[in-house]
Amino acid sequence: MIQLDNRILDLRKQKNWSQSDLTKAVGILYAQIGRYETKGTQPSAEVLKKIADALDTTTNYLMHGNKYEKAMSILDDAELLQQYKAVDSMDNEDKAVIKKLIDAFITKGKLNQLAL
Repeated sequence: MIQLDNRILDLRKQKNWSQSDLTKAVGILYAQIGRYETKGTQPSAEVLKKIADALDTTTNYLMHGNKYEKAMSILDDAELLQQYKAVDSMDNEDKAVIKKLIDAFITKGKLNQLAL
């Protein structure tokens, strides 16, 4: 899974920017960008927003990546993730049916726990 540091680095390289170019665009010190890209240091919310704006992306993407990366960070089950991807490509009517089935199983599990 790609982390914040790699997403910043990748987006910066896509723009053909040096670290100096990004620091100028964001208005921070050169050393800070290096820490964000190589040492895993987390920028403040304000700086993260400035980086996102400079790189033409969102803070959500920088922090979580795309929806599949976000799902991978939450789901440990690779098969479930593949199923999520398959459902995501279905039409809204089919998605609604699957969501109702999932809700039914969740409700059943909660009822079973209450009965114990």
